[in-house]
Amino acid sequence: MQIEFFGATREVTGSCYLLRVGDYKILVECGLIQGSYEHERHNDDPFHFNPRNIDAVVLTHAHLDHSGRLPLLIKRGYRGKIYTHRATSDLCRIMLEDSGYLNEKDALWENKRRKRKGKELVEPLYTRKEARLAGRHFHSVEYGKRIQVLPGIHLTLRDAGHILGSAIAELELDDGSKKRKVVFSGDLGHRGAPIIRNPEIVKQADLVVMESTYGDRCHRSWDETWKEMGEIISQARSNKSNILIPAFTVGRTQEILYMFKRYYQDWGIGDWEVFLDSPMGIEATEVYARHAKVYDAAARQIYETDGDPFDLPNLHLTEHTDESARINKIKSGAIIIAGSGMCTGGRIKRHFEHNIARPHTHILIVGFQARGTLGRALVDGVETIHLWGKEYPVRAHIHTIGGLSAHADQRGLLDWYGHFKGRPPVVLVHGEPEAMDILADKLEEEYQAPVTKAEFKQIIQL
Repeated sequence: MQIEFFGATREVTGSCYLLRVGDYKILVECGLIQGSYEHERHNDDPFHFNPRNIDAVVLTHAHLDHSGRLPLLIKRGYRGKIYTHRATSDLCRIMLEDSGYLNEKDALWENKRRKRKGKELVEPLYTRKEARLAGRHFHSVEYGKRIQVLPGIHLTLRDAGHILGSAIAELELDDGSKKRKVVFSGDLGHRGAPIIRNPEIVKQADLVVMESTYGDRCHRSWDETWKEMGEIISQARSNKSNILIPAFTVGRTQEILYMFKRYYQDWGIGDWEVFLDSPMGIEATEVYARHAKVYDAAARQIYETDGDPFDLPNLHLTEHTDESARINKIKSGAIIIAGSGMCTGGRIKRHFEHNIARPHTHILIVGFQARGTLGRALVDGVETIHLWGKEYPVRAHIHTIGGLSAHADQRGLLDWYGHFKGRPPVVLVHGEPEAMDILADKLEEEYQAPVTKAEFKQIIQL
């Protein structure tokens, strides 16, 4: 009985872990590697295991760094079920098809370049059709319901409080000679976040595989965060400018719309035209609206008294590219929420093209920015950016809203682990080296926890 680590080792993307229990193999997560071109080109590498030999897949949530290679896994031979929460199934059907579309688009552009140079053409990582086929493999599991995945292997999902449908995965393993319980944190949520409930507490485990994204810092309080956002919106109004918000289409986009509704009067949102300029963001928001069952108490009350908690009287949903292009004719008074969250693609780059050199523009960075991404460069104070071969000076005001995170901070991670009885061993994943190292030290200092920082292809016996 063992676990092997194939992703999110000393980095924050590409989550992928393989459990071997007797003759069975269970894959937990199958995520895209995201970041620079050098990182992302490894997505097409062969898997370090035979997909045909995998007996089951467990998925904690829909973000592509956890789910984005599932269609490729199936394309290369996987035939079993993907166990996850119902809301995650719904979100993945949107996100994976969009990922397939982007793969097709990238391959088209690359092949135009290769044709000119007489080089061999490439295929998309996977297509929209292949992404849709992956949807047939999803098997929905409700929070708190213990199910048998394979003989001797049982799964229970707990609410991770990260995004809609996100889960902590408890796997009870019995190979006939010994029994073990492994708990995968997935991505743990930030306590007190809007819409979603707080992460559930788990008390028993023989091994805890835990994320460490923000293991080196603590977030600002929610009250300070909302105050800061209100002040930025007020400043932008006095400057008669536009506000650009690159936002992850699942989770962050819905939180922003929800808070705009809650603070509609206080923040003067009615003075703006608000654009959700993301076809996938629009679809994901519709999924969020359908799953009120898993909202926290405050969001549930809004849903029951006011209906859709994401609807605004001045909200424009721009699905088509011509609608998106028309937004760039607006010189002031627009709040534009667009993907992608790390500014690596999507429509936000077109809005940067028209706005980033304007000194009165305000850009709100509202999520984690991995190394090698355009978003990280903006946070780090880059003076110019390159878009489609052209250079643009960064004259816009860049605001990093650090408290607005869907991830638990250092204190949240420590407190979540602190509820485990007997201080089981911890394996840290999904974190950049510095964050992981600092969290490891804190776990050892506060709880005397046995900590391993997962390395690529490392095997741990259970």
